Amino acid sequence: MTHQDLQTDVLVVGAGLGGIAAALAAADRGASVVLTEEHPWIGGQLTSQGVPPDEHPWVERFGVTARYRALRDGIRDVYRRRYPLTDGARDWAELNPGAGWVSKLCHEPRVAVGVLEEMLAPYRSSGRIRLLERVRPTSATTDGDRVTSVTLRSVVGGQDVTVTAAYTVDATETGELLPLTGTAYVTGFESRHETGEPSAPDEAQPDNVQALSVCFVVEHTDGDHTIEKPERYDFWRTYAPAAWGGEQLLSWTAPNPRTLALEKRSFTPNPGDDPLAVDADQSKNAGDGNLWLFRRIAARDLHEPGFYESDLCLVNWPSIDYFLGHVLDVSREEEEARIADARQLSLSMLYWMQTEAPRPDGGTGFPGLRLRPDVTGNPDGLAQAAYHRESRRIKAVTTITENDVSYAVRGDRGATRYADSVGVGMYRIDLHPSTGGDTYIDVPSTPFEIPLGALLPRRTTNLLAGNKNIGTTHITNGCYRLHPVEWNVGEAAGHLAAHCLATGRTPHAVQSQPDLLADYQAELVASGVELRWPDEAHPY
Repeated sequence: MTHQDLQTDVLVVGAGLGGIAAALAAADRGASVVLTEEHPWIGGQLTSQGVPPDEHPWVERFGVTARYRALRDGIRDVYRRRYPLTDGARDWAELNPGAGWVSKLCHEPRVAVGVLEEMLAPYRSSGRIRLLERVRPTSATTDGDRVTSVTLRSVVGGQDVTVTAAYTVDATETGELLPLTGTAYVTGFESRHETGEPSAPDEAQPDNVQALSVCFVVEHTDGDHTIEKPERYDFWRTYAPAAWGGEQLLSWTAPNPRTLALEKRSFTPNPGDDPLAVDADQSKNAGDGNLWLFRRIAARDLHEPGFYESDLCLVNWPSIDYFLGHVLDVSREEEEARIADARQLSLSMLYWMQTEAPRPDGGTGFPGLRLRPDVTGNPDGLAQAAYHRESRRIKAVTTITENDVSYAVRGDRGATRYADSVGVGMYRIDLHPSTGGDTYIDVPSTPFEIPLGALLPRRTTNLLAGNKNIGTTHITNGCYRLHPVEWNVGEAAGHLAAHCLATGRTPHAVQSQPDLLADYQAELVASGVELRWPDEAHPY
C-alpha cells in the first residue's frame, strides 16, 4: 500500500456540517485546509445520514450564522431555479420543498450536497481547501499536549495519507480523533455527583448512549414493491422493548417523547393535503400525527402535475431507533456488526410496512411503498451512513450541564450567559431511548449560547471540537446536537484555528484572556455569527 504525506495549516477530519463550516471559516481567513470525509457525500446528518434539518422556530429571522443561512438560501434557490414548482410554491417566501412538519426546510439530501459542494468549490479550485474523499482516521502522533499528525486510510482501498497540521478540528460524527490523540473524553451518562444534573443517575453509565438510526426514503406508487424478507425480520418483528410498554417496536405505536404515554400514529401516503398550509413549528405542533407527513422531503403538490409520481417520505421514526448496542470504543468489527444490525432493523420496518402494517381502510400492508436508492445515493436504498445522535465528548474547559439550559431549572432567568459565547442555539433537551434501557428525556430548554470553552479540551492544546463532541453532557447533548448548532460549532472552531495562526495566540489564551477573546469575538460577529439571543426568543 502506498503512502502520501501532506502538510497544511488546519486539518478538519469529517466533512459533516461542522467540518464544512470549519473549513470554510478557516479558508476565508487565509488558512490552508485539508478536509476529509469517509462517506460518498459530504454533509453528514443533512445528506449522507438523510436527516432534514431540525431547527428552532425563529430560524427564518435570527439565531443562525450567516454561512448557515447561505446554505439554506442556496437549497431554496436550487428548487426555484431548477424544479417545476407551482406558482404558489414559487411565491412562497419560506419555501419548504417537502412541506414536512419537522422542519421549515425539508428537502432531498442530494440538493444539499450540491449546495455544499458549491460553497467549497472556489476554495478547492484555488487549492485553499483540499478534500480527501473516502478516508477514515486510523492513527495520530502527538508531541506532549500537541497533535502533530493524523493518518487516514482509504475505505475503498488505496493509499494511506498522513497529514501534519498546526491545528486539527475533530468534526467526525463520533469523536474518532479523541482516543487516537489521547485527548480526554467521556461517553454515555455522567453521574449526578459529577455534574449536579437532576436527571442524571447516581452512578456514571459510560455505555448508556442514545440510539442511532439508519434512515431511508420511500414513495408510494402502483404495483407491488415488497422487498425480500430481511434476514433479521423474525427477531425485529417480535421485539418489544420495555419503553414501549410491551408493544412491538415495529408498529405505529410509540411513546410520546414528552409524556411517555404510548400513542398510536397514523400513516396515510400521499394524503392530498395542502402543502402550502404546513406551518412547521414544533413549539406549536409536534407534527408526527401522520408519519408520512412528518419528514416528507418532496411534496408532489408543490410541483407541476406529473413531475413527482408520489411524495417522498424520509423514515426517521422511533421504530428504527437502534439501542441494542452502541458503537463507541468497540472494535471495528463490532461497530460494523451493530450498524449492520441497525440496517436490518430499518429494512425490517419497511418490510413490516409493506406486508403487515394496519391500513386506515382496515386492510394490511402497503406493497406500493418503494425504496428510492437514487435519493439516498446508496444501492441498498438506506442512507449511506448511520445517524449518530451521540458522540464521544471532550473533557472540556467548560462543560454545559442541564442546570445551564433546562427551563425547569433556569425558568425565566434564561440559559447561562457565557462571556466567551461563540454562537447560539435552541432545541428541546431531546434524548432518544438509549442502550442502557432508558426511555425518552424530552423537556423544555431555554435559548442557549455556545461557550468557547466547550470546544477546548482541558489538556490538548491544538485540537478543537467541531461537531457533537463538544463539552456537553449526555443530557445537554440532546439540545446541542442539531444541524444549526453543529454548523455554528464547526464555524467557530475553524475561525479560531485560523485566528490563532494569524495572531500567534493559543486557543486557551483566547478563551481565558478578555482582551484576546474580544478580538476573536469581534471577528466572529463581523463574519455573521450571532453571539446572543434577542429578547423575543423564548423557551418551548
